[in-house]
Amino acid sequence: MVIIVAGKLRLKPGKRGEFIEKSLEAISLARTVDACEDFSVSIDPIDENRVNIFEKWVARDPLVEFRSSGPDNDSFSLVESFDVHEYEINT
Repeated sequence: MVIIVAGKLRLKPGKRGEFIEKSLEAISLARTVDACEDFSVSIDPIDENRVNIFEKWVARDPLVEFRSSGPDNDSFSLVESFDVHEYEINT
């Protein structure tokens, strides 16, 4: 099974750069986890208050473990709303 996490975050106006900066530690840490095949937070080329999220994990347990142990830098205080979903793909 593969877990895909994908979606978008709407950020408070003018906070995109700060959000990306605060995301760098989580991105770097996730990419060192063997069970994480991809982890990305990217700016939207049209909407300056939106970032796109994409994660690919080989199983749910490592994803849950990472979420409970990853960095806590209060980056979600910069988020107005989000539309992010998890998808299980059986291979």
